[in-house]
Parts: sequence; C-alpha cells; structure tokens
Amino acid sequence: MKFLPILFLFISINTFAQTYNEQISKHRNNYKQDFVKESNSPLKEADLKNLHFYDADSSYKVLAIVEPLKNEKVFKMPTYDGTSKEFYRFAKIKFNLNGQETVMTLYKNVALASNPAYKDLLFLPFTDETNNKETYGGGRYIDLSSKEIIDGKIEVDFNKAYNPYCAYSDGYRCPVPPEENDLSLEIKAGEKLYTGEKKHRK
Repeated sequence: MKFLPILFLFISINTFAQTYNEQISKHRNNYKQDFVKESNSPLKEADLKNLHFYDADSSYKVLAIVEPLKNEKVFKMPTYDGTSKEFYRFAKIKFNLNGQETVMTLYKNVALASNPAYKDLLFLPFTDETNNKETYGGGRYIDLSSKEIIDGKIEVDFNKAYNPYCAYSDGYRCPVPPEENDLSLEIKAGEKLYTGEKKHRK
C-alpha cells in the first residue's frame, strides 16, 4: 500500500504534463490559423510549415510579482522600419527562471489603450541569448492582460512567446524590445526561427 501515494503522484504529474502539452499545442494551432484569417498577415497557409517551436516546457511558465509603475511618461519605442510607437511603462515584474532572479518591464501601447477591445492588453517584448541562433534576432513578444493580475501576481508563459511580423516580412512597424528587457539567459521556449523565405511587403 505504501507505493500507492507515489503511484498516484506519478500519474498526476504525467497527466499535468499531457494536459499542459495539449494546452500549448492548441494555443499554437490557434496562433497559426490567425495568420490565415488576418488580412494584414505576412503569411499564407502554405507558409505555416516554416513556423517552428520549442517543445512545451512548463519550467518556462512562471508566476511573477507585479510592481505597478505610476506617473510614467509616454515614450517612443523604436520600430524596425525606422519609425516608432508610443508606449508607457505599466509595471515591473519579478520572478525566478531556471534559478536566476529576473526583472522585466510590462508596457502599454497608448493607441491601443484607448480602444475598448484592447484596453487591458499588456506588451512584453524581450531579447535573450537564443537570438540570432535558434530564435529571431529581433527578439520576441508575449501578450498579457491586466485582468490576469491577481493578488499582485501574473502568470508569464514563455512557451507563448512569438515572433513579430518582421521575422517573416519587411515593411511592418514591429517595436524593438527595450534594453531593460534584454535577458542574459537562454529562453528555450516559444517560437523559433522562421525557415521560409522572407517576404517583401508591397
């Protein structure tokens, strides 16, 4: 009988892993289909085979402490086409990732904040040590919502990190991740390098 609790623990861990993998798989399928549905998309159905991702890894899903920032001034975040977009710093987040204490900044897009459909959207752009090797050199993004902040914490899942449109085509206004979100570690989670031919937007 003494082995039963261990057996149940083993089963529950395996069930969690399967469920989490399924959750990430569903998220990625929806992500791919959005390219097909979006009229402004740089990719077509035939291009989706060139999208690649790290295997789902729950160790890259962290619960971060949120420290809201007040009276932050609007600033212009540069974009890869040489223009800029207006953002303001919304909060600092702190968490432990693979044994390393990490601090990042969450941003809000000024234009989107005034749109009822996107008023809760939080933007987490970042670069890391996998860039230009296994992932896009211009960094990756994670979308979050201020509604997801519960008791001063928010879940950040790097398995949902995705490439900006600029990874697939030129001609898009993709924000350049600020230096304060330049991580000195490898984030082996989320989207990898696109292996298709880069397009030229008309």
